Formats: sequence, structure tokens, C-alpha cells
Amino acid sequence: MDVVSIFAVVRKIRIAKFINGSFHKTGERGCQPDVAFYIGLDFQLPPQDNPPIDVNVFGPPTLAIEIGGSSSKDDLGAKRLLYERLGVGEYWVVNVAEQQVLAFAVAEGGSRQIRVSGVLPGLELALVEEALGRSQTEDDTILMGWLMETLA
Repeated sequence: MDVVSIFAVVRKIRIAKFINGSFHKTGERGCQPDVAFYIGLDFQLPPQDNPPIDVNVFGPPTLAIEIGGSSSKDDLGAKRLLYERLGVGEYWVVNVAEQQVLAFAVAEGGSRQIRVSGVLPGLELALVEEALGRSQTEDDTILMGWLMETLA
């Protein structure tokens, strides 16, 4: 999710991005979100190699994102519950085909739907959806330029 990375750069927010990273927590099923981010000043940078990241040592990712052509029942059901148990800060399900983002703030073992990110303060999900729409008709240079200008 380039929007997250560009937002963080423009707002000077520390992040670490993991594409298809594996996360494991003792006593819990492991997970492999399409994209995951550690966000903020307080995280310890996990290793950038292939072994699963131990959530007991490094904490859960701040943001976990599943990307697909349509929002599957698994993404909104079992995976959402798993991310709640792991304690991620936010969980996004990105429906590329419909240019829609279903985002959830996770707290106290549950979650609620949001339209403005709490882990990336001020990032409106409508902007992410607009970027998804533009990505269907614009090349990356134009899209990233628009994002940089919009977020500046």
C-alpha cells in the first residue's frame, strides 16, 4: 500500500513495511497478511529475513492489510478475529475491484469499523479508495505525484 508509505514519509511517521511477512504468537495460529506495518516511535525493528516474526518479542504489527479482488468472508471473519486476538492496531480489507477499504480499529479484543485511521492520524480511508480508483487509469508516476501533492 503505497498510500501508507507516502503518508508516513510526508507526515514524518516512522514505519517498517512487511510484504507477505509471517507473524507468530505462542498459543495462536500464525498469520501472513498481504502487507503489514509497524508504525510509530516505540517499535523494535523485527528482522528483515524470512523466519516468522515473533509477536511475543516484537509485538503485533500496528496495521495489517489483506488485499483482494473482493472482500472474502475469511478476510472479514476468521482473519479479522485472528488479528483481534493478536492485538494489531488496525486491520484493513482492501477490495481492489470495487475500490473499497473496510477498516477496523482493534482494541480490547474486539474491533469497530472506522473511516479515518487512528494509527496514521488524519489518513482518511476515502483517500485510499480514491487512490485505488486512480490506479486503474493512471501510471505509478502520476499516481504517486498526485498522492505527494494531495498529502503535502
